[in-house]
Parts: sequence; C-alpha cells; structure tokens
Amino acid sequence: MIDKPRKIKTNGEHKSGQPLKMNGKRVIPHLSPDPRGKGANGLRDSPRPHRKFSNSSASSGQSEDIDLIYGRHPVLSALENERDLNRIWITSRLRYDPRFHSLILRAKENGTIVDEVEPRRLDQITEQANHQGVAAQIAPYAYIDLDELMTKAQSVTDPVIVVADGITDPHNLGAIIRTAEALGAQGMVIPQRRASGITSTVMKVAAGALENFPVVRAVNLQRALEELKAVGFWIYGTATEASQPIHTVKFNGPIVLVVGSEGEGISILTQRHCDFLVSIPLQGKTPSLNASVAAGMALYEIYRHRWINTIHLDRLR
Repeated sequence: MIDKPRKIKTNGEHKSGQPLKMNGKRVIPHLSPDPRGKGANGLRDSPRPHRKFSNSSASSGQSEDIDLIYGRHPVLSALENERDLNRIWITSRLRYDPRFHSLILRAKENGTIVDEVEPRRLDQITEQANHQGVAAQIAPYAYIDLDELMTKAQSVTDPVIVVADGITDPHNLGAIIRTAEALGAQGMVIPQRRASGITSTVMKVAAGALENFPVVRAVNLQRALEELKAVGFWIYGTATEASQPIHTVKFNGPIVLVVGSEGEGISILTQRHCDFLVSIPLQGKTPSLNASVAAGMALYEIYRHRWINTIHLDRLR
C-alpha cells in the first residue's frame, strides 16, 4: 500500500479557512468606498493620491531608525546603488581593495564619514557579528507605496509579487527576499504590525538583494490584497488544508504568492482573500518546512512552470 503524500505545513499554520472561489472562478471582494470619494475602480479609472504605507510603527524599535549593515556584499551593494550612508567603518586593507576604493571615495565626497579601524573595533560595533572587515550606518529603509509597486509590476509580463503574512524572524524574511529577487519577482508586501521590518539582520541575510527589490509596508494587508486583485493579480496562498499540490497548479498571469508566518501560517482572514491555496507534498517523516524554504520552493515552481511553457528561440536549433 502506497502512502499518500503529505502536504506542507509551515511551522504551525492554521488548518481552517477557505479561499473565496465558486466553481473555479474567484470572487473579488468589493472594495470599501474611498473616504475621499473615489470608487472601487479608482485604481484603473482615475488618478488618486498615493496612500503612504511606509510609516514605521512605534513598536518597530530604535534599530530601524539608525541601523547597521555589515559584510562585504551588503555594504558593496549599498555603495554601488548610492544608498544614503551616514558612516562607514572599514579596515585599511579592505579600503584599498579595488572593489571598494573608488566607491569609498565617492561616498566620502557625498558626505559619508569614513573611518579606518582595526578588526577589533568592528567586532565591538557589530557585537561580534561576521562583519568581514566593513560596516556602515545606514539611513532608515525606504519603503515604497503599494501604488508604486503595482505600477512597476504591471510594466512586466506576468509579474510576481510576494506577500509575507506576519514573518517575525528577520533571518527568514531576508532569505525570502534574497530568493524572490534572484528568481525575478517584482517586489514584496509585508504588514506593518506583528511582523519583522527591514532591519540590519534582514539586509545581511538578503546579501544585497534589497538594493534591487522594493518592499511595501502595508497598514492593512487584506486591503492591499484587495487592491492587487482589483488590478488583475491572482492570489495564491501556501497552506495545508483545502489546498492542491503545487506541481499540479497552472500558474498564469500576474501572481501574488502569500507566505505564512513561522508559527501561525497564513491567517484565516488572509486565506479568505486567496483565490487558491497550494501545498508542497512531503514524502519523509519531517512534518513541516521552514517558511523561507517553502517560499523558495513555491517561487521556483512558479518560474519552472512558466519556463516549460515558454518557447525559447535560442534552443529551436
């Protein structure tokens, strides 16, 4: 007798909640009236002021006001993209490295303070982290508006946006961002409350990916999903119950992939805004996957499906 494949469980996801769908067709919730008098179709039919999603909550902590990045790749990416750096601590050996020297000079011309220090001083600044000889004090991360992200995404054929529903571990969030950017996703949406923001740990784990990967911090995540759905995105959530194996899903058109938190998974309210719930069948005895691993596998499956359904002219010979 062959055991049935078990489905992914992302560290304690809720086992209840259904997406809104009827006979294979999704139901798009009616957007609540805009308090400024705009209708639900304001996204397409008429211009409206940008809604700012980027304000940090009071509970986000001091670390997001003045934050550190460290490690050669994150600092090098910040220098190459001309991020606002208040101060750089760097060893004399690394400062004159060809990869850093000209960029350090340019940053200094733009007002960044550059200190040549011993590795011991960097150990103190980064609290014994793996700094690799360089650290920088960076201005707060610049979140973008959801409207801006949707505009950028719609300029691409079949865009993919990742939604992280309550990821509290900055290592997981950074790993998801790194994978999403590497596979070509257009951006990410995270909730403002009860979730990790973009901190130095996230930047370190993302290994420079945030320099080319925009992030929205939404006050109301469900409202953000409604707006994404209203402009043509299909919402896929990772869950265990009432879901279909991800390798059987045909991913077409603009896609939003919702990844649940480490402890609770996708909330019931978020599940109700999903068009489909998908899962990764497991064959071993391990009952669940890490949230960032599950997100990486789901993203790869989306792009693998699109790859095999694309005609590659360079391979026709």
